[in-house]
Amino acid sequence: MSDTIEKVKCLIIGSGPAGYTAAIYASRANMFPVLYQGTQPGGQLTTTNEVENWPGNPEGITGPQMMVGLQEQAQRFGTDVRDGWVTKVDFTGPIHKVWIHDGKELHCETVIISTGASAKYLGLPSEQHYLQMGGGVSACAVCDGFFYRNQEVVIVGAGDSACEEAHYLSKLCKKVTMLVRSEQFRASKIMEARVRKTENIEILMNHDTVEVLGDGQVVTSVKVLNKTTKEEHEIPATGFFVAIGHKPNTDIFKDFITLDETGYIVNVPGSSKTNVKGVFVSGDAADHVYRQAITAAGTGCMAALDAERYLASLE
Repeated sequence: MSDTIEKVKCLIIGSGPAGYTAAIYASRANMFPVLYQGTQPGGQLTTTNEVENWPGNPEGITGPQMMVGLQEQAQRFGTDVRDGWVTKVDFTGPIHKVWIHDGKELHCETVIISTGASAKYLGLPSEQHYLQMGGGVSACAVCDGFFYRNQEVVIVGAGDSACEEAHYLSKLCKKVTMLVRSEQFRASKIMEARVRKTENIEILMNHDTVEVLGDGQVVTSVKVLNKTTKEEHEIPATGFFVAIGHKPNTDIFKDFITLDETGYIVNVPGSSKTNVKGVFVSGDAADHVYRQAITAAGTGCMAALDAERYLASLE
């Protein structure tokens, strides 16, 4: 065996709420976890200004503060938190082989995948600007809709998730303008009917977003293009929500782990187990329904407990 190979009892891949919660539980169970933070340390929450629905923080907390706290708690119990990301895996044998970007090879008894999912955005420079500023662009209505109560917002999307988020926003906001980029919804008929009958949702079919406008700090309106008439106009809005889907960060596992048709990891129902013994999943890498910090943390706990029981079964 090469001197460059490191043996690890429990490897956690990813550093969002799922990964750090798994680390806390694994550390307390004397599994000596090693956690690689990935290309976005802290995960999606590091781009979220305010988190008001995380239990125990009655005044709210910023996403970065929350992730710093979770990291410090994991390290307090002995988690080895490392910079870097996984570039390759081999799960064909009883020892799970993982390669890090710097060339390091790990041989792991257990692996917890907590790589999450990335929201898809339109890619407009103005959209990315206000996303980074935290001043009006979001890919999660449930997370951020509360900040726009009694205001006017715009949401882009045509699927079931977009309809669900538009309906959710309609309960909080004065008006919701829904931009559907084609001439028809991709959502189920029942979801389409729900948004169509909601009085404060205006649906603009065959419309593209041209630019997210604002004062440099916060969003004030959205410029759109009517693709039928070729006319542009502005829609007053303080919030711009993008609901065009998520991409799970699971590509490197596809040759070994069972994925669904959209790339989410398929877990054994009621557990964090994957089709490979000793490999577990937590968080948004397997969750295309809830996608919340609290549910991710819960599955992180499950993954650590499942990994602990798996190791005990080998003794």
